[in-house]
Amino acid sequence: MTTMPWIAIALIPVGYVVGTFPTAVLVAKARGIDILAEGSGNPGASNVARLLGWRVGAFVLLCDFAKGAAAAGIGLAADGRPGAYVVGCAAVVGHTYPLGRKGGKGVAAAGGMLFVLFWQIAAPLALVWIVVARVLHKASIASLLITVAFPVAVALTGHRGWEVAVISGVAALLVLRHLPNIRRLVTRQEIDVTSRHLQTGPETPMR
Repeated sequence: MTTMPWIAIALIPVGYVVGTFPTAVLVAKARGIDILAEGSGNPGASNVARLLGWRVGAFVLLCDFAKGAAAAGIGLAADGRPGAYVVGCAAVVGHTYPLGRKGGKGVAAAGGMLFVLFWQIAAPLALVWIVVARVLHKASIASLLITVAFPVAVALTGHRGWEVAVISGVAALLVLRHLPNIRRLVTRQEIDVTSRHLQTGPETPMR
């Protein structure tokens, strides 16, 4: 990266605002659930899936993925790959640390950004996430696995050092956001991704 991506830097607030869109909070609220007070309390797709079923959780996952992808796409169009990193990372920070409320873990938003930049790596790792989450019933383990694997894969495929460094920074942020999950995994208190708020009720349909 030989020049500063000034256009993308000017778009940082746009990326941040895109990242702050509270998908999980709004979707859960529309179905009478306070996502911040129930389940794990995390405003993310996994908690939505526990409380409202996997279809609703998948919808939230795709929306959060789209936030990261849209921000990276804006940056890519404005200032090439450096721009995609700058604006995409702003969206990930906005998703994890929105002003005035609790943020998500950032995996879906980061996944959207990384898909724009490295779809050949992101696509197979997304399949790994699905398999691990389904087999172990622990979304946190699946998320941590692909978070650690991504910068390694970027390095092994011969990409530039600054790109590996940025991806490693994003991975470090995601691991930091998962520290409570890691503690619960160590103490065997982590919540099963398939658990439901209303075990006896039918899955809430998408409307």
